[in-house]
Amino acid sequence: MVQSVAVIGAGISGLVSIKSCVDEGLQPTCFERSHDIGGLWRFKETPELGRANIYQSVVINSSKEMMAFSDFPPPAEFPNNMHHSDLMRYIRLYAKAFDLLQHICFKSIVVSVRQTLDFSTTGQWEVETETMGQREVHVFDAVMVCTGHFTQSHLPLKDFQGIESFKGNYFHSWNYRNADGLHGKRVVVIGIGNSGADIAVDISRVAAKVYLSTRSGAWVVRRVGAGGLPLDLGGTSRMNMMIQKLLPSWMNKTEEKLNMALDHKLYGLKPKHGFFQQIPVVNDDLPARIISGQVQMKPNVNEFCGSRVVFVDNSFIDEVDVVVFATGYNYSFPFLPSALKAKCGHRLQLYKHVFPPALTQPTLAVVGFIHAFGSVSPMAELQSRWATRVFKGLSTLPSEKKMMEEIEKDTLTMHQRFVCSERNPLQVDYIPYMDSIAEQVPSSEVTAAGDRNAIQSCLRC
Repeated sequence: MVQSVAVIGAGISGLVSIKSCVDEGLQPTCFERSHDIGGLWRFKETPELGRANIYQSVVINSSKEMMAFSDFPPPAEFPNNMHHSDLMRYIRLYAKAFDLLQHICFKSIVVSVRQTLDFSTTGQWEVETETMGQREVHVFDAVMVCTGHFTQSHLPLKDFQGIESFKGNYFHSWNYRNADGLHGKRVVVIGIGNSGADIAVDISRVAAKVYLSTRSGAWVVRRVGAGGLPLDLGGTSRMNMMIQKLLPSWMNKTEEKLNMALDHKLYGLKPKHGFFQQIPVVNDDLPARIISGQVQMKPNVNEFCGSRVVFVDNSFIDEVDVVVFATGYNYSFPFLPSALKAKCGHRLQLYKHVFPPALTQPTLAVVGFIHAFGSVSPMAELQSRWATRVFKGLSTLPSEKKMMEEIEKDTLTMHQRFVCSERNPLQVDYIPYMDSIAEQVPSSEVTAAGDRNAIQSCLRC
């Protein structure tokens, strides 16, 4: 019978996992490699190798209403789209309200997770940790992996001919903190994900000129929607999901509306993919920086020649001082056995993106390793609730064969629906995915745990 659970990582996914364990009467021990909670959302003045990082100006893309913990809403006075410092205040309030810190071992690095010799009968795991240079092996009944996927920066220098000749400075967006030292510089930002767009805007306030290079373009949306309300309050709804399903042509209407507000072709942003095929860039300031000439859009970089950057359309920029590679991240779980890192397409081979199907005992779960048109927090919370119920035997998983069939089917559908790659390995339909997890967590059990409206609140109907 499962009692002790190792939780790896004390970001949002790790904290909701600790709480889910406590709610189910389990005994969690969380191993956090840094000295504090927050994971990705804790700003660090100096980058810490192997840990997620954010820059000083980060404001979350999801509104507080859509990313809130189901049983602990943010204070009313907090802004709708929080600066990372406000989000960290909220995370600390949550951890304090449920007394979660007592379960966390800080400055503890998980070196390896491996099955015990009697795993087939006990389902137990040996978790080796390193704290202050001292290694120790612990035995746990179950493991929850909550380390996220923004820790290993992807810097594909081999794809950029002549980069070794570049006379200026270059670095990955993981290293970016603020625009200090970039006053009056000519800067090229490569990549137009949310980080690339944010960083280009941030630097453009002090630089002589910023060039934002993209090979595929992006749909750009604002945080502010109709009537000044957060855009995601209306955009992520069951009504929109139903319209999209019944009227596929509505997707074209969405793109038409976006182009009425901002002509993506005119602004050099027009993507090669449809709006619902990839998570859009959320940025309120980028169009204004482009129209004022502070940011100039450019196609993909073809080569570097000294301080000159040449693009695929044969245009070029001379005297470039700095290049920022906003080229994404590689996900990595170095402490897991190789058998648990098998892939289906670009994604990890996980049933409903949580459970490895080949385990003889379902005592390991991955929480928060997910992407959708919506906040990760509610998805991670539901995943953790489901996982702890599986650990306790209150919910059962299908056979390995059925799980593999569903993984393969979902992967095929995902690759048809969305633009997936090594950098963007998975994406799900937000509300349908939440529904599929909620179906595994009977509402009567949630009520018994003293949280009558958790599922309904998580689903944000």
